[in-house]
Amino acid sequence: MLAPGFAYLNGRIVPWDDARVHVFSPVAKYGIGVFEGIRGYWNENVQQLYLFRVAEHLERYAFSQKAMRFDLPISSDKLIEALVHLCRANAFRTTVHIRMMAFIDGLGELGAKGPVGTAITALPREANRQSVEGASAQISSWMRMPDNVMPARIKCNANYHNARLAMMQAQLDGYDIAFLLNSRGKLAEAPAMCVFMVRDGQLITPSGTNDILESITRQTVIQLAREYLGVDTVERDVDRTELILAQEVFYCGTGAEITPVTSIDRMVVGSGQPGPITRQLIEIYRAIATGTNTAHESWRTPVF
Repeated sequence: MLAPGFAYLNGRIVPWDDARVHVFSPVAKYGIGVFEGIRGYWNENVQQLYLFRVAEHLERYAFSQKAMRFDLPISSDKLIEALVHLCRANAFRTTVHIRMMAFIDGLGELGAKGPVGTAITALPREANRQSVEGASAQISSWMRMPDNVMPARIKCNANYHNARLAMMQAQLDGYDIAFLLNSRGKLAEAPAMCVFMVRDGQLITPSGTNDILESITRQTVIQLAREYLGVDTVERDVDRTELILAQEVFYCGTGAEITPVTSIDRMVVGSGQPGPITRQLIEIYRAIATGTNTAHESWRTPVF
């Protein structure tokens, strides 16, 4: 990984190598942190970097801190200012992935609620090949943790140990990604990503009560499918075998954007190629995010 020049830490833009916390801090000892992933999309035609759906990300970021009982967070206005200044300092002229983290700093123990540190990093990140070719998925033997074990609907750092184990197992077994079922045996999500399927022209995704992250990309897909394709999304329980009966399957997230799934447990999904609804949603999503399509202007925050 080629590191950028600067990061943001506790109110200052600092050289990348100076963005450090102490090994004894609660975030290092216990993983006590929450985060957001935010995409910045470069539009070559207008020479502009757009940060996508920042307001929605900051709203969830604040809720995540509340759920984890952190002390009062930094205001959204200051965070937006920090995001913009960091991207300008690094002079990005490409699509980037931004990670914003609130964490318990200092020398406290397990019950510490502060001091709350803030770190923001941003790295260039283009679309991966799987968004074009499709990905293979494994139904994981790891279960998605229930919301009464960890708050599944927020982006808490510690939640991602569950995702990490499932992802590592899938890759060691020769798959690209994993799908996790919940404690009731229903589809929950993929590691750091929500899952959709198409059956008989209908878009279906697990409901918010299936131990999923309350995903901003998921909400965006639902809205764009309705606006541009005239397709409403049904949010409900999804059985394991429905996935292999579906005509199309895809997963989505800030990092993954919208990525087709072409096989599950080595069984072909649909034709074995990215399906028409998935392909259309990919094009619509990217056009909106980059500003090529000027609709939903409030979703894009310009940097330059």
